[in-house]
Amino acid sequence: MPGGNTTRAGHATTSAVLFAAAALVAGRALAAEAPATKKIVKAGTFCETQDAKACQDAVTPQLVLDRFKRGNERFASGHATRRDYLRQVQATAAGQYPLASVVSCVDSRAPAEILFDQGIGDLFSARVAGNVVNEDILGSLEFASKVMGAKLIVVLGHTSCGAIKGACDDVKLDNLTALLAKIKPALDAVPNDGQDRSSKNNAFVELAAESNVRLMVQMIRDKSPVLREMEQKGEVLVVGAMYDVKTGKVTWYDAPAVAASSAPAKGD
Repeated sequence: MPGGNTTRAGHATTSAVLFAAAALVAGRALAAEAPATKKIVKAGTFCETQDAKACQDAVTPQLVLDRFKRGNERFASGHATRRDYLRQVQATAAGQYPLASVVSCVDSRAPAEILFDQGIGDLFSARVAGNVVNEDILGSLEFASKVMGAKLIVVLGHTSCGAIKGACDDVKLDNLTALLAKIKPALDAVPNDGQDRSSKNNAFVELAAESNVRLMVQMIRDKSPVLREMEQKGEVLVVGAMYDVKTGKVTWYDAPAVAASSAPAKGD
């Protein structure tokens, strides 16, 4: 009868629902009992093998430095990684987990992401003429490392720096005057050998640029108790570097050598 068929159909539907529910509960129980998969960070490929947050949590400051060194080697040799920037935009839209911060000059020839062969979401970039460090930059670096988890801080100078030349020549120009004054201590730190100390002496300009990078690195340690403590605990590494606008190569100051166990990998 129609009524009997309806009753049987109803019982069948109820049984199917109960079976599905039981299977779901059993599946969850098995998943809870199963051991969690351990995410392994493989040196040289760590950001390709796992998600950005896990990558940032697991890597050491040294591994990040190795990554940046190899990135510049690829860039300077003409073998930079080909990137799908639109895909990276989409991948980072919901959040960011950068590995490093770079304090660099506003010079158009020294874009940190490109010369270190990094992509969107890989680093915090703080740019100011002469890569000077002040309270605003320090606060930004503290946010990047203490709050957002970046493991490396690079103060990046570059050759033929206009800001350094301006400081050498004691240039006066509205707000630029105060900025260049922050570079003057670096000039004073270069030993006086009796040679010309103006922008006409390229050798002096480059020595002053290096001195400026080293002083800014020291300023980060001296003026930021937060970052100093993090570096002492091995949670972050602060290094200086110089980019050569003629060769594309970066020279590192007082930076640990690339770890021998970190095998190079394209896109690392």
